[in-house]
Amino acid sequence: MALNNSYDEQAVIRAIASALDTFYEILIEKIDGLNIQKIMKRKNPYLYRAKAMESAAEIVESVLTAFVSSSEETIFGNCFFEPIALAASGGNKALAEGIDIMIHNKESNTISAIAVKSGPSVFNADSKKRQEQNFMAASKLAQQVKARYEAYIGYCYGKKKETGRGRPKMYQELAGKRFWAELTGDDEFYVKIIGYMGTMPEQYVAGYKESYHKAANRLVREFSNSFCREDGSIDWEKLVEFNSGDS
Repeated sequence: MALNNSYDEQAVIRAIASALDTFYEILIEKIDGLNIQKIMKRKNPYLYRAKAMESAAEIVESVLTAFVSSSEETIFGNCFFEPIALAASGGNKALAEGIDIMIHNKESNTISAIAVKSGPSVFNADSKKRQEQNFMAASKLAQQVKARYEAYIGYCYGKKKETGRGRPKMYQELAGKRFWAELTGDDEFYVKIIGYMGTMPEQYVAGYKESYHKAANRLVREFSNSFCREDGSIDWEKLVEFNSGDS
């Protein structure tokens, strides 16, 4: 039996709209705040020289593309799925650490604790252990009200195979279709999320592109002023000294 068999479609659509707004707001804010000095402190100047990059624009495009690629995945994972899962579940935002959603089914007197994760590769051994400890702590809430307790880790995309090895777990791990179906009772919900987006993403494209192009122009100017000679060539020695020198 699914955790919720009557999700509110309009609540889900509102949650998606809000999540997209948050995603683009944070991403654009990060792009607007980029500084070439901070970026080049963290980059490998030897790699750019080894790739025979000869222009400030070429290096800036490389670092800007890499920044957006890594940042957008993190930002999206942090802000997009949890509010949608909460709206779809009909549950409450959990107060317990490491738990995102609590659902109390009064008919079966069951409390379900759900940790919502982006994809199935988010844990290492230490973080998985902390998650187990968080589930144990949350189980005490169920004990206090003499309710049956269930715990889930829900991965919002991808697939998760059960190995069947080791000690039995106190929680289930569900990914992609299986997670959303358990949460909503709808086997097609994982596909419907795409449909619910409709044309919402398109309204953010212009603002995002404007921010990206401004950042590219600004960073080229900053790079040229800091690491190029008067004739426009890259001063590799100066760049390496800035990146790896004593000061």
